[in-house]
Amino acid sequence: MEIRERLIEESLQVLEESGPEALSARMLAKRIGASTMAVYTHFDGMPGLYEALVRESFVQFGGHLHRRPDTDDPVADLLASGLAYREYALTYPQRYRLMFGITSPSITLPVGRDLTVDGNPAALSEINSVFAQIPAFVERCMTAGAIDEGDPVAVAAQIWTMMHGYVLAEIIGVFGTGGVGVSRVLAPHITNLLVGLGGDRERIQLSFQRLDPPATPPRPAPPPTATVRRGRRTRNP
Repeated sequence: MEIRERLIEESLQVLEESGPEALSARMLAKRIGASTMAVYTHFDGMPGLYEALVRESFVQFGGHLHRRPDTDDPVADLLASGLAYREYALTYPQRYRLMFGITSPSITLPVGRDLTVDGNPAALSEINSVFAQIPAFVERCMTAGAIDEGDPVAVAAQIWTMMHGYVLAEIIGVFGTGGVGVSRVLAPHITNLLVGLGGDRERIQLSFQRLDPPATPPRPAPPPTATVRRGRRTRNP
């Protein structure tokens, strides 16, 4: 393996062990048995290494989002990509932090600007390639009549925003352990979003059932039955 690839591989390992702030040229060079100049020769310093890590992480992220072959149910495919998004973020939480710039101010990365303008927000092509998958999923849903016609890029930005917020909350333990948040929070959240975009709740439920394993959101609880309280009669004196 070339020194450049070894540095990336070692950096990803340190990243997951200790977070992006733990990375340094001296420490990485020592781990692979090279001089600190290796980082500057191959990446022009730590900023270049961080960028290389983000690129590699997004390549792997994109492959994970689309690891399930497309089916004849575009809604199920969209839902599956959302679950894959969560799975990647929870498997590599420190990598996810770095990918989206959730780091100390000393680490600057060209993550992006405005997702809703043209769907091509970032200086890094790997980020653009991943985001492009989401409007493609959305457009298939629109074409099939599963949600209302509209701007796929804008809708994709809504979905990405929802997923990003959810996984950050789950990473820090807001929804406990054991994946309870998927059935109690994430699945109802995406269902309500798709219904708001014109989707049919029952159809979305069926699409959830087509996932492997299925991740069916709980059905909305029926409104409580009103209890009629009978007052006491007042006796006439």
